[in-house]
This record gives sequence, structure tokens and C-alpha cells, in this order.
Amino acid sequence: MNEKIKKALGVGLPLLLGVFLVFYTYNKFTDRQLEEMKGYFQNANYGFIAISSVFSIVSLASRGYRWRYSLEHMGYFSQFRNNFAAVCIGYLMNYTVPRSGEVSRALVLKKYNDIPFDKAFGTIIAERVIDLFILIGFILTALVLQFDQLKSFLTATVPVEKLMYLGFIGIFGFIVVVLLFIYSTWKPILFIKDKISGLIEGLLSTFKMPNRVPFLIHTGIIWISYVLTFYAAVFALPETSDIGLGVIVTAFVVGSLAVTFTNGGFGAFPLMIAQILVLYNIPETAGTTFGWILWTSQTALVVLLGGLSFLLLPILNRKK
Repeated sequence: MNEKIKKALGVGLPLLLGVFLVFYTYNKFTDRQLEEMKGYFQNANYGFIAISSVFSIVSLASRGYRWRYSLEHMGYFSQFRNNFAAVCIGYLMNYTVPRSGEVSRALVLKKYNDIPFDKAFGTIIAERVIDLFILIGFILTALVLQFDQLKSFLTATVPVEKLMYLGFIGIFGFIVVVLLFIYSTWKPILFIKDKISGLIEGLLSTFKMPNRVPFLIHTGIIWISYVLTFYAAVFALPETSDIGLGVIVTAFVVGSLAVTFTNGGFGAFPLMIAQILVLYNIPETAGTTFGWILWTSQTALVVLLGGLSFLLLPILNRKK
């Protein structure tokens, strides 16, 4: 397949899915419900959305600062401003092609600090592995706190049998790839193995670095800020302001998964949030409005910070 066509599909298909979900959500509601949602938007307390955005900026800054520890352990230095800008650009790029932000982050440091791409990318993968375990911890917490509600939701929306089939196929494919990498002498495979060794070095640097404690402290700050970003936003609407901690954790987990597997949650985030909140007797119109307000504010923040980072990085790194 032509490379341009692949790139177009990589960008276009997720966006089309998001557009479909937007129209699907819109067409679900009657004219009266749409008017009700319009009232929610107009009467929302956007002061709490501003507070939510502050927590989001804290998480971005802490993620940029945390990155320095794994980079310095490998003998590389990057200024905080470059790390922070790279993180913001990475989040912005994830709105185009899912998970492309990790590549963008490493490319920024390669351009402005001459840090080898595979080493920088390895540290990012290490971060993602750690973040994945933390997200799994949140998922388990949500399951414990809200088991009955989540059970009914998952059994009604997730095709369990299909997931099992995909799981078996994935395991088989993984075994084939591992065997191929161990025994193959094909030059492209050897080239990839050499690059993977750089990734592994970056991954292991996290567990060997002398600054493990501050690294973990910043990890905690990042995830606490994520939760507080969500928590502050629930007060924007009276209908969501009384939900308990268990509901907040559950909705936060579902929202995080929606963002992870789509273009920044476009279309999926408000839909999934609304479906979760319905389980707790919050009107679907209010839940959908809340999801769109939070998603839109976070997207606007990412676009603003990512765009400014693109513009300011060449200026801030201009050679004198």
C-alpha cells in the first residue's frame, strides 16, 4: 500500500470514528433534550473548569520535569522548557494519529538537544509502562469500589467472546514475533534488534537511576493531578457535583481509556462518560454535557500549549 495512503488512513479513520460517535450521540437526543443540554452549557460554572485546567497544566509540567531523571541517568541533559514543550507537542500530536505523541516527544529532543531518538523514545516507553501499571491500579480500584455497577455496564457493552478470540490471536502472534527475533539473521530484523536494544536501555534506566524517589514522587503528582483535573470539573454542573469518590474514580478510568484508544477521546470521551454516569442516575443529557465541557476544555488547553510550543521552541533554542 502506498505510504501516503497509509498515513491518510492512519489519520482519517480515527477522525471518522470520532465524527461518527459525535453524530451518533447527537441523533440519540430529542429536540427537547438538546435544548436541555444547551441550558447546561450556558449555566455551567466555568470557574471550576479553569481550576481543572490548572491541575492539567501541573500534570504536564511534572511529566516534563520527571523526564529529566531517566535522561540524565543515561548521560543526556535537556532543559525543562524543552521537556515541557515536547510533552505538550506530544499530547497535541495524539489528536492526529493515536500514540504518535511518543514519537514526537523523542524527535523534539533529538532536534533541539541531539539526544538519540531510540534512547529518548526508550525512556518514554518506560514512562508509559509505569503509567500503564498505575492505570491498571485505578481500574482495579474502580472494580472494587463499584463492582456491581461496572459488571452490568461491561457485560452489556463489551463483546467478551470477541475479546477472548483476539487475545488468543495476540498471544500466538507475540510468540511468532519473539521466535523470529531470536533466530532470524535477516538484515532488517537485525537492524530492528539493534534499535530495540536502545529502547531496552531506556526502559531499564528507570529502574536503575539514582533518582528513583523524585521520579516516583513526580509520577504521583502526575496521576493525582489527573484525578483532580476530573474532580474539579464535576462541580461545573449541579447534576454532577454530588457524585462520590467511587463514581469519580470509575468515570476517570473510563475517560482515560477512551482517550488512550482514540484521537484524544474525540467523540468517545463524552459518550463513555455519559454512559457511566447514567448508571448512577445522572441524566444522560447532563452526563454528555459534562463530558463535552471537560473534553473541550482539555483539548483547547492542549492545542494552545502545543501550538505555543511549536512556535517558541525554535526561538528559545536559537544559537547565539
